[in-house]
Amino acid sequence: MAEKETLLEGNSKPQEIPGVLSILPLRDAVLFPGLPAPLAVTREGSVKLVDDAAVAQNRIIGIVAMRDPQVEIPRFSDIYHVGVAGVIRVMFKTPEGVRMIVHGIRRIRLIEPVQEEPYIVARVEPIEEVTEFSGEDAIAVEALARNVGAQFQRVVQMSPELPSELQAIPLNVTSPGQLADFIATHLPVSTAEKQAILEEANVLHRLRLLSTLLQRELNVLEVGSRIQSEVASEVGRVQREYYLREQLKAIQRELGETDERQAEIDELRRKIEELGMPEEARKEAERELDRLARIPPASPEYTVARTYLEWLTSLPWNVSTEDNLDIQQAREVLDADHFGLERVKDRILEYLSVKRFKRDGPTRHPILCFVGPPGVGKTSLGKSIARALGRKFVRFSLGGVRDEAEIRGHRRTYIGALPGQIIQGLRRAGSNNPVMMLDEIDKVGQDFRGDPSSALLEVLDPEQNRDFRDHYLEVPFDLSRVLFITTANVLDTILPPLRDRMEIIEIPGYTEEEKLEIARRHLIPKQIAEHGLSPDHIDFADDAVMLLIRGYTREAGVRNLEREIAAIVRKATREFAEGRTEPIHVDPEQVQRYLGAPRFESEEVEDRVDRPGVATGLAWTPFGGDVLFVEAMAMPGRGALTLTGQLGDVMRESAQAALTCIRSRSSDLGVAPEYWRRHDFHIHVPAGAIPKDGPSAGITIATALASLVTGRRCRPRVAMTGEITLTGRVLPVGGIKEKVLAARRAGLTAVILPARNRKDVLEDVPENVRGVLTIHFVADVDEVLALALEPPGEPGGAAPTPEPELAAPARAATRD
Repeated sequence: MAEKETLLEGNSKPQEIPGVLSILPLRDAVLFPGLPAPLAVTREGSVKLVDDAAVAQNRIIGIVAMRDPQVEIPRFSDIYHVGVAGVIRVMFKTPEGVRMIVHGIRRIRLIEPVQEEPYIVARVEPIEEVTEFSGEDAIAVEALARNVGAQFQRVVQMSPELPSELQAIPLNVTSPGQLADFIATHLPVSTAEKQAILEEANVLHRLRLLSTLLQRELNVLEVGSRIQSEVASEVGRVQREYYLREQLKAIQRELGETDERQAEIDELRRKIEELGMPEEARKEAERELDRLARIPPASPEYTVARTYLEWLTSLPWNVSTEDNLDIQQAREVLDADHFGLERVKDRILEYLSVKRFKRDGPTRHPILCFVGPPGVGKTSLGKSIARALGRKFVRFSLGGVRDEAEIRGHRRTYIGALPGQIIQGLRRAGSNNPVMMLDEIDKVGQDFRGDPSSALLEVLDPEQNRDFRDHYLEVPFDLSRVLFITTANVLDTILPPLRDRMEIIEIPGYTEEEKLEIARRHLIPKQIAEHGLSPDHIDFADDAVMLLIRGYTREAGVRNLEREIAAIVRKATREFAEGRTEPIHVDPEQVQRYLGAPRFESEEVEDRVDRPGVATGLAWTPFGGDVLFVEAMAMPGRGALTLTGQLGDVMRESAQAALTCIRSRSSDLGVAPEYWRRHDFHIHVPAGAIPKDGPSAGITIATALASLVTGRRCRPRVAMTGEITLTGRVLPVGGIKEKVLAARRAGLTAVILPARNRKDVLEDVPENVRGVLTIHFVADVDEVLALALEPPGEPGGAAPTPEPELAAPARAATRD
C-alpha cells in the first residue's frame, strides 16, 4: 500500500494524504469530499487531536461518522471504516472546546487501528472512484444526474427547512460525482443513509441510490403537504362548529332550556350539599362554584376550578368503615397471615380492646413504626392489620421522595397541580379511616424543593392532624381517624422530631426454626398454588427447607427463601409439563439437583483462629447479624498502630482504647514494657470492601491483641461483642438477637456478652436458641480474656517470641 496519496487543490499545489491519519469521529453527521464543513469539537480526546493536527505541516485528519452517537469515548469498532480525509482550513478555541472549518479532500478507507488513546489513529488508504464510463453507462450517468438535480430542486421547493438558494446546486455543479455528494450533504436523511452514499465509489451506483432517497423524500413531503391541508380544513370546521354551538346555547337560554354546563354546575352543587363537609370546606366549595359559573368554558381557569371542585366533592368527608371489634377473630386473621411477630399483634389487639370499651369520644390512634431488616414482613403486616380491623388499606412508598409537595400537594397556581399523596390515598380508599402505610420512611430525602420529613411532622402527630391542610385543597381535613403505619430498615436516618411522634416496634430477623415454620405455613403453599400445582404434586422435607435456609440464603427475612422455593417449584412444574406423573418429594439431594451446590457454606471457625492474634466477633447489619474476625499482627517498630478494613471513626477509637487497655495490663499478661515500644501493631478486620463502624467490636479487638502478645490462641467456637473502656469495663451494645442468631448459624457454641445486655437476651432471644448456646455475661475485660483465651501451656498457647532480649523479662513478669 502506498504510504501517501498526491492530490491537486484548486491552485494546482500538490497535497499529500499520509498513510496514517488521526481520526476525528462525528456524531450524527457525514462529511463528503469537495465540501467545507464547520465543526465544533468538545470531547477531550478530540480537542487534543485537533491541537496536534494544527501544529502538523499538512493539517490533514480523517473524519469518520460514528455508528452509535450515544457512545461517549468511541473506539475503532464504534466508527464506520469509510470516511473522508479533510484539511483544517480555519480553527479557533472557545471555552467549550474548538471550532474549525474542515474541507473534505477525498474518500478513504480505514485499514487497521494504530492507537486508540487519547484519540484514534488508523492506517488508511484512498478509495479510487469510478467516474469514467462509456456507452450506455455514460448515457445513464448523464440521465441520472439530470433526474437527481430535478428531484432535489423539487425537494427544496416543498421543504420549509431547506433554503431556496440550494436550487442552484444542480445548475452550477457539472461533475456527476460532485453533484451527488453536494446533494447528499444537504438531504435530510439519516446518518446511515448518508454513509451508504459516501461508501459508494461507483458514481453510477451512487446516483441511483441518491435518486431512490430523493424520491422517498418527495413522497414524504407530498403526504405531509396533504395532511397540512386537511388539518387546516379541520381547524376551520372546528371553529365554525364552535360559533354554531355558542349560537345554539344562546337560543337555548332564550327558550329556557338547560345546557350541559349548567347541568354540570347543578350536579356539583348537589354533591356539596349531600357530602356534609365541614363549615370551612363547604364555604370554600360554594365560593369556588359561584366563581365557576361566571367563568367562560373556553377559559383555562374554568378547567382549574372544575378540577378543584371535583377533588373536593370526591373526598370521603363523612364516609368511614366500621371497625371489627371481635378480638378473637382479629387474632385469627393476624395469625393466619404471619407467624410470630407477637409484639406487633399484641399492640393491635390492645388497640382494638380500647376501641371496644371506649365508644364515646375520639380514640387516640397510635402512629406505629415497624423497624427491621428487609424481608421480615413489615409491609405485608400492614395489609393484615387492615384486614383484621376491617378497614381499607392504602400504601405508598416514601423511598427517594425529595419534594415536600408529594406530601402536602402543589398550590393551585402551578400548572397541573394536584393534592399530595395523603389526600390522594384517602380518595383511593374511599373512607376517612383507612390503614395508611408510609413505606420506607427512613429513605426520605431533601433538596431545594423542601424537606418531606418536616412535612410529615403534622401528618403523623395525633394532636395536629385533625386540621391537616393540603396546599392544593387549602381547607382542613381530619386525619385523626386514619391509622398510620410506617416502615423503616434503620432509625438513624429518620428526623428525631419525626421519630419522637411514632411508636417504634422493632421486628428482628427470624430464627431458623421460625423460617422453617413460615416456609411450611405460607411460602410453600403460596408458591405451589401460584405455579398451578397442588400439594399432591410436590412436598418438601424439613431437612430440605433447612438446607435452603442455611446453604442458599443468608438473610434476616424470608424473601430470598421464597425465591429459592419458587425456583424449585418451577423446575418441578417443567417436569410435570414434560410428562412426569409421579409426585415429587423434595429432599436435600433433590434441592442440590435443582439448584446446584449450596452458595453459602459455614466457614470453619477453627480454621480462622488457629493461631494467636485472631479473635471472633459478632456484628449487626441492616440485613441481620454476622460473624467477623479481628486479626492482630506485630512487627519490629516503634509502637505505631495501623488499622485497616474500612473501619469508621468510632471503630478506630475503639481499637485505640483496646490497645491502651491491654497495654495497661502488661504485667498481668506477662509482657515486658519494652515489647510495646519496639513493635508496631497492625489490626485488620477482613472483608475489607465492606465498611464497618460502631463500638461493639471493642472487646474483640482487645482479645485479639491479648492473644497476640501472650501467644495464647482464642477458643475456636467462642464469639463476643461489647464496647470496651480504657479501664477495661465492658459496656452494653445493640442488636443482641441478630448477633446471637448469627453465632448459632455459624456453628459457635459460646457467646460472650456484656452483663447489662442480660435483659435483651431474656426478652428477645428465643428459648430454643438460648438452650443450645452457652452465653457468658461479663462486666470486665479480665473476664473476657479468661473465657476467650486458651490457658497457657495448651497447644497453640505458648508465649510469644517477639525478640530474644524481651523473652526473659516477659517470663519474669509471668512468674511474678
